[in-house]
Amino acid sequence: MSTTRPTTQQTRARTVTVDGARVVCWESGPDHGEPVLLLHGYPADHHSWDHQVPALSRTHRVIAPDLLGWGDSEQPHHLAFDYDTEVARIGRLLDALGVDAVNLVGHDYGGFLSLGFTQTHPDRVRRLALLNSRSQATFVPHWRALFTAFTVAGRTPVLRSLAARLPFGSLHRIAFGPLVEAGHVDREVMDGYLDHVRPLESRRWLLHFFGHYRTAARPELRSRLGQVTCPTAVIWGRGDRYLSPAIARELAAEVPHAELTMVDDAGHWVMDERPAEVNTALERLLSREV
Repeated sequence: MSTTRPTTQQTRARTVTVDGARVVCWESGPDHGEPVLLLHGYPADHHSWDHQVPALSRTHRVIAPDLLGWGDSEQPHHLAFDYDTEVARIGRLLDALGVDAVNLVGHDYGGFLSLGFTQTHPDRVRRLALLNSRSQATFVPHWRALFTAFTVAGRTPVLRSLAARLPFGSLHRIAFGPLVEAGHVDREVMDGYLDHVRPLESRRWLLHFFGHYRTAARPELRSRLGQVTCPTAVIWGRGDRYLSPAIARELAAEVPHAELTMVDDAGHWVMDERPAEVNTALERLLSREV
């Protein structure tokens, strides 16, 4: 399979300020189109959506930001990155972009934030898509233990200094390696993900981020699933090593207007592994009446 990723000639970079820090966004599609906000997960950036942007931007204004700390956006050490702050920050990003309401699509950490934002700001979300995200739950036990270790290290100055010396690039390469070998992610994109965590200052920021992160489930997210009233798509790679398909099934059962798409022969990076199926599910969501 070719590793060439789709591109669009109309993509344009835009920088906005959120909480006093620089956030870089990539926009595609007609300015008058209904906006779609694509939120990437850990440890990626806007390139997570390279397979989706060309398809969605034919009819919609597509905005793919690098969340604060990731990609080309700023890595502010003085800002908080706890869950509630990050959820509220989505609203401030929309304000900076001059957007009132969006179709919100989130993968992994981006999906976790998207669910919370939809529940707390329902008037700003027209439609919602969640892709292989902890959403209302959390990771399988061994991955939860790893992220908890990073969180503990990030909260303790001595441990943070030691942990910043860890080879995060090598750890991330292990995660992305099979995708590259299968032709789902090209080496240039993976190198960009890895370059992001190679500088010592970036690794220090990553530990700062984890110092605010918590792996425990947020029970209010589960209890409020029935309050998500917008059309919703749950799109899941069935072979995810990090997040159980049970999370997807619960979302589909508890969110009133959810449509579940379980994708075989795909894992956590479902939009890279099976882009056609993901694009079809997203286009179907965007065609639903609100």
